[in-house]
Amino acid sequence: MERMACNKSLCNETTCLVTYELDQHLFPVLYSILIIISIPANSASLYISYSQIKQKNELGIYLLSLALADLLYTLTLPLWIYYAQNGDNWDLSQQLCTFSVFLKYLNYYTSSAFLTCISIDRYLAVVYPLRFHYLRTRRFALLASIFVWAFEIMSNYQVLKNEDIFNETFLSTNHTFCYDTYPLVNWQAQLNFYRVVVGYAIPLAIMVFCYQKIYGAVKNNQATRNRDKRKINHLLLSIVVTFFLCFTPYHVVLFIRSIVEPCECDCGCGCDAAQRMFIPYRITTALTSLNCIADPILYCFVSETGRMDIWNMLKCGSSESRRDAQLSQKVAISSSSQDKAMMVLKSETVL
Repeated sequence: MERMACNKSLCNETTCLVTYELDQHLFPVLYSILIIISIPANSASLYISYSQIKQKNELGIYLLSLALADLLYTLTLPLWIYYAQNGDNWDLSQQLCTFSVFLKYLNYYTSSAFLTCISIDRYLAVVYPLRFHYLRTRRFALLASIFVWAFEIMSNYQVLKNEDIFNETFLSTNHTFCYDTYPLVNWQAQLNFYRVVVGYAIPLAIMVFCYQKIYGAVKNNQATRNRDKRKINHLLLSIVVTFFLCFTPYHVVLFIRSIVEPCECDCGCGCDAAQRMFIPYRITTALTSLNCIADPILYCFVSETGRMDIWNMLKCGSSESRRDAQLSQKVAISSSSQDKAMMVLKSETVL
């Protein structure tokens, strides 16, 4: 059994009893699989993003940032594997715990933000193909990416500065925890409310709106073949469903925990809720970590352009295949305005 900490600023000796056997079995296996898949997948995504940036495609900048965030998170997974195998007992340095937690949440919410940027970019490209060109340039994408990184770093800065990020060893169990406390302390709950609204709910609403409008534009476009419409619609649905499945369960549990667990005057009052929510919280945390492989699969390997770039990479980037790719884009640019919108959708790693 594991003893989880209450708010140490209120009472240092009260703990909640929660089992940690789930962590010892779930996270080492899952995170090992993620490392094996994520590193090559996101490395390939970096190559594809760089290729698109060279082709003056602003989406490449967003995809590059997305892959970078996923790789940074993946590099911390060996630490979380060790932590889980050690019975959720952190015996490494405090700075390493703080940095690992910071990168975890930075990945969650930069991923959410960059998926939102991509959604808005595709919405403008398909629904308003002849307008807002200044919002679809590499310069604007670079500025937007810098803003996203700066905003998310500042949003998660409290993780770096708060002393409760690293819980001291408890005398009753000789156990040291990294960040997570059961029940939640007040500052964590307040930060969670912010994350649920700004990091999850708003991006999801924007994505659903953008893709609903894209779906309508594609459906009403008479120049697009039914087969292509079905492919685009399936991809749209896959993206929204994947985002929903990776992030929704975690944020629902996080929201509930933030309501029922923190207590102002009685450290023991949130223990029953913490015990009930422990397993759902850990399972949904594992589910959320899947986003580090879902992003490159959806945005690079599913699209025709992404597969072509990977094929070119495997062929050592032959100059002939690159010329063919450039020629196909020039043909797309020379088409009519409505056809142009659809070619953008299909040839620029649209979704």
